[in-house]
This record gives sequence, structure tokens and C-alpha cells, in this order.
Amino acid sequence: MILEIAQIDIKPGFEQEFEEGVRRAAPLFKRAVGFHSLQLRKVVELPQRYQLVVGWGSVEDHVIGFAGSRDFLAWRELVGHCFERLPYVEHSSDVICWSMEDVA
Repeated sequence: MILEIAQIDIKPGFEQEFEEGVRRAAPLFKRAVGFHSLQLRKVVELPQRYQLVVGWGSVEDHVIGFAGSRDFLAWRELVGHCFERLPYVEHSSDVICWSMEDVA
């Protein structure tokens, strides 16, 4: 599994509208091939910055499958007007993972 991590800066005053748009868009992501998970995180130091973290089976599931679909256009219709600028998107994979149970 890979993670799509999108840094999204929102126009001042659009935070609640953006968060609601992401909630409404959840079904669009859920039905995409290769979708695993979705998290929306708000950056503490910059309250107008969010991180959208989406788990995909592969980069292709995101870039070719979802980003090339009508559901992606519907996602952008729900939230795109809230963007201060286009999101910065990267894909990452796990190298080391620990939890509290792993730390002795």
C-alpha cells in the first residue's frame, strides 16, 4: 500500500466548508479501485493547512484510476473552490513502522 499525502492550503474562512466537502466526497474515494483509507488532518501550526492522507493499493490506482475519473472531477467540484492554491501531492511507502507495543 502507498499513501497519497496532499498538502492543501484553504482560503481564509473556508475551513468548515472544506471539511464538509471532504465528508461528502468520502463515497467517491471509497468506490475507487485500490482505495484503502482516508484521513483528513489539520496542521496545528497553520490552521488553514490540511493534509489529506489516502491509502491506495498503488500509485497507479490513484494517478491513473481515481485522478483520471469522473469521481475525481466531482471531488474537485465539492472542494476545489476552497483551495488557496493547487494541492502539493506526494506518494510514500512505509520503511519502518512502530507502535507503542513495539517499543520496549
